[in-house]
Amino acid sequence: MTFSIIGRCAQSGQFGVAIASSSPAVAARCAWVRAGVGAVSTQNVTNPALGAAMLDRLAAGDDAAAAVGAARAADAHPEFRQLLAIDAAGRTAVHSGARALGIWTSAEGRDCASGGNMLAQEGVPAAMIAGFEAAGGTLGDRLIAALRAGADAGGEAGPVHSAGLLIADRQSWPYADLRVDWLEEDCPIAALAGIWQIYRPQADDYVTRALNPDAAPSYGVPGDDR
Repeated sequence: MTFSIIGRCAQSGQFGVAIASSSPAVAARCAWVRAGVGAVSTQNVTNPALGAAMLDRLAAGDDAAAAVGAARAADAHPEFRQLLAIDAAGRTAVHSGARALGIWTSAEGRDCASGGNMLAQEGVPAAMIAGFEAAGGTLGDRLIAALRAGADAGGEAGPVHSAGLLIADRQSWPYADLRVDWLEEDCPIAALAGIWQIYRPQADDYVTRALNPDAAPSYGVPGDDR
């Protein structure tokens, strides 16, 4: 019921996840990032606890394969899970359990990995990797491009209703945490891409406001605390 991509920007050090699903609020359960550590996705009959567990293992020094392996071994039902991880060095790993739903597959590329279940066709993750690697711009731009490429390749077998983009930079809080938790008829991926276009020019300013308010640009609105 989900297709996703995790990625790293070797230049900025950012990590991110872009994800879409027929289920509501998919990013709230499945997307996980940590500054300086990595990005992971836990999906398909999702156990959200595995997201934090994989990041903890990466933070402790495990590579992506070891982190995914430890999460799989610790889970009571790994045959239902689909797990993706990328570590600080850009190494990736994916686990897809034998009881993943529908058509399920994955693909790995340079600084990225993609996976999905209940897919329209097996080539969706590979299309997302190609979209990520071909795109320019920021990490967020490339993740959105990959999500769109997955949708263009068929995406999920059923209608997509939610999508999300989660990015970590250098701070303990997300650099971007953008979600479309439910749309009945319109495409949430297009909506998410539009939100990112609005948010992207202001993202660095929000960080500056947190760290050094005197240096932050003013929008001239009394009482503005964004």
